[in-house]
Amino acid sequence: MRVTRESLIRIAKETAQERAFNNRDIIAAYLSGSLASEETDPLLGGTADIDVIFVHANEPLHRREFVKLTPDFHVDISHRARAEFKKPRELRMDPWLGWEMYDPMLLFEREKFFEFVQAGLRAGFEFNAPAPALHRSRLLLAQARQIWRELLAVGDVVTPKDVEQYMKSLYHAVNAVAELSGPPLQERRLLLEFASRAETAQRPGMNDGLIGLLGASTLDPSIINEWLPQWKLAFESAMQNTNVDPRIHPSRVNYYEKAIQSILAGENPHAALWPLLQTWTLAADVLPGHAQDSWRAVGGQLGFTSEGIEEHANGLDHFLDEVEVLLDELTAQYGLETSTSI
Repeated sequence: MRVTRESLIRIAKETAQERAFNNRDIIAAYLSGSLASEETDPLLGGTADIDVIFVHANEPLHRREFVKLTPDFHVDISHRARAEFKKPRELRMDPWLGWEMYDPMLLFEREKFFEFVQAGLRAGFEFNAPAPALHRSRLLLAQARQIWRELLAVGDVVTPKDVEQYMKSLYHAVNAVAELSGPPLQERRLLLEFASRAETAQRPGMNDGLIGLLGASTLDPSIINEWLPQWKLAFESAMQNTNVDPRIHPSRVNYYEKAIQSILAGENPHAALWPLLQTWTLAADVLPGHAQDSWRAVGGQLGFTSEGIEEHANGLDHFLDEVEVLLDELTAQYGLETSTSI
């Protein structure tokens, strides 16, 4: 199968039309993610997903599914209810759905859905003007801080759920910076793209800080490569469990593995750590105790232990403070008022 951006977009359109034909509850469909942007190469390690969002007249029966095309390509389908878009003007303040709806590629429309939503989303002022951008960033920072507070209750044994929460808080904090100059960063490319966003925010040191918060400041990238076989074993074991996070799915093994290998072979090999550690942690969360041993060993090397988690939490606290200072400085620079308290 010869894969190009055009062929992947054609698959997205065919998927949307087929689903809409067989399901009258679908009122619209659009393409999101890297494939919808000509500025980003959708392929990473020769793999890609096709992010298709279906909008339903009513609450959908399920929210997410994956359709395998080949071992290297799959369709990542999200289902949303029309009610989520009933106040288009408020979407400009939504750090996730606002960007998703700002400039997607329309695949299907049964009624004047997009015209209505985008008219409200874009009305009045520029979507990425300082005021709405700072508002969205403050919302993300508030979420990051709330999740951080929950980390203070970590027990004597650090569990996959603890590390998952830590990374979730960090993910929101990173995107609080990233959204000042563009859409939120996604998991595979997070560490690949954050440096340029931090540079734009005039905080280049935040990138090194992010690597440090993952316990990888002095980590030899070759060690990450040595972890891959155990990571894959955990991923493939966990994907059989119905309780696992939906991202741990058979159609996404190559999507992650080949991306990680590609990043390790590139100029910024440490960037492979985020997708590897995140998915390994999600997988370990549903595995029995003995099957978590390799994950715990890696966590130990990165400082996610009963002794090290407090240091990680303190470092995250400092990172959140840095982001807050940045947002406060920009708020003052543009003569705005703080609209979201942290």
